[in-house]
Amino acid sequence: MKPKIYILPPDRLAKATDIYFERTRRILEAKGLDKTWVRMEAHAFSLPRGYEWAVFAGLEEVVKLVEGRNLNLYSVPEGTLFKPAEPLLVIEGPYGEFVELETPILGILRHYTSVATKAARIKKLAGDRVVLFFGLRAAHPALSPMLDRAAYIGGVDGVSGVMAREYLGLEPKGTMPHALIIVFGDQREAWRAFDEVVEEGVPRIALVDTFYDEQVESLMAAELLKDRLHGVRLDTPSSRRGNMRMIVEEVRWTLDLHGYRHVKIYVSGGINEKSIVQLRDLVDGFGAGTSIAFPPSVDISMDIVEVRRGDRWVPVSKRGKLPGMKQLYRRRPGLNDIVKPWGEPGPEGYKPLLSRIVEKGQLLADLPSIDEIRSYVLEQLAELPEPEPA
Repeated sequence: MKPKIYILPPDRLAKATDIYFERTRRILEAKGLDKTWVRMEAHAFSLPRGYEWAVFAGLEEVVKLVEGRNLNLYSVPEGTLFKPAEPLLVIEGPYGEFVELETPILGILRHYTSVATKAARIKKLAGDRVVLFFGLRAAHPALSPMLDRAAYIGGVDGVSGVMAREYLGLEPKGTMPHALIIVFGDQREAWRAFDEVVEEGVPRIALVDTFYDEQVESLMAAELLKDRLHGVRLDTPSSRRGNMRMIVEEVRWTLDLHGYRHVKIYVSGGINEKSIVQLRDLVDGFGAGTSIAFPPSVDISMDIVEVRRGDRWVPVSKRGKLPGMKQLYRRRPGLNDIVKPWGEPGPEGYKPLLSRIVEKGQLLADLPSIDEIRSYVLEQLAELPEPEPA
């Protein structure tokens, strides 16, 4: 058997469904019910333990899936922070048009939202410290643009993926791997080569924990590159880390003592919410990877909430869900939210968040850019207290 890569091309993602939806479509067609109009709502009735909010993400890809179909799509803006049991998105149209899309749509929304939410929590806790996303090695490479996009939407300051330049218009950021230093066999030669070869616009950040103690290598890098050294990165494996705060304190003390106060300190390797809180007053930035790439899952589900019977919409739902199409009203600052039946006005000072963005398969207005979505997320985060570190 010859090896192959087990991924679907973008034009086949709509086929990535569960067999029971395919069978449902066949049954409805056989019984003449596939043209029945429904309204199906996406929502999250619970969030991961300790979470009070999540970041809605993935809308652009959902729009791409429904494009050209006889469907209407209502949604809150991508990047909206939300709480449990709030309507996020509604698909309206003949059920046969999208019965098989439930699986890929939920896959997109849940994965995107989970990654963006974790990125937002980490950025909120990091405050004005730089956060870069280094998590591509934790997932299948086919997902790299999607992961970079979700993390950036969530608020990270940069991503490392090379393909982000082509797919997202983002200039990738990063330093150097241990492998570079090991191949040279001498960290100073590796740092010097980096400085000589890499374009000037890239900050000179030396990885300082390959052969010697972090304190020793940080001073070596500073004495070698002097004012050209922007910073040092500590990426000590957890098995050798010990007390990371004490290590950072030693590095900062040593650099300052020798007149290298300009050298910034960045920490990566196993960074999570708790380690950010422990180190944020000492370091200048973080490289976060697996904690963002493999976050707790935000469990978004989709349910039919109305069915068209004759000339009117009839509210209906399965047990445990609220029937009827709904509107989400918000008063800012903060997440002061009220859910009302669709068409019912909200209180004074509250703004409706769901609007129709696709009509009969056609996008009604341009979608926001990735930077506009990220700014929207950061604006909302600024209005909220810090989350309890998980």
